[in-house]
Amino acid sequence: MALIAYFLTWTTYGTRVHGDERGSIDDSHNTPGTPPLPADPSRHARVAAIMAEAPFVMDAPMRDVVESAIRDHAGLRRWRVDALNVRSNHVHVVVAATGHEPEIVVAQFKSWATRRLREAGLIGDRRRVWTKMASTRYINSEASRVAAVDYVSNHQ
Repeated sequence: MALIAYFLTWTTYGTRVHGDERGSIDDSHNTPGTPPLPADPSRHARVAAIMAEAPFVMDAPMRDVVESAIRDHAGLRRWRVDALNVRSNHVHVVVAATGHEPEIVVAQFKSWATRRLREAGLIGDRRRVWTKMASTRYINSEASRVAAVDYVSNHQ
């Protein structure tokens, strides 16, 4: 099957740390189809205590800037954005970025969004905006693309 698009998801810094009651992913729990780490209040407290900055939660103006940055960068790269939803603590994008690995696409989106947030004066001297990693799912069928677009557009 040919690659049609990527379904990319990443979170804002500190809003979903290991041990979180919603589950989380680490290097040992990152295989597609396997369950996330279970809730662990003790681990959650330890991780939260060593965070370098407070969790980053986006308000409406920040979300607008991030959405615009992603759409602008995708346009410059001639990547097709099929769906985009910027939430207060995470971002979902369904994007066709032929010839580029999904990790590169995420890194560029994060970089451009951070730059635009900084230029808009919305994050000051904050150093950490996003988590290090992202979920990068390959979409290899039109049915999967339609389902991902529906999820991002209608189920957030």
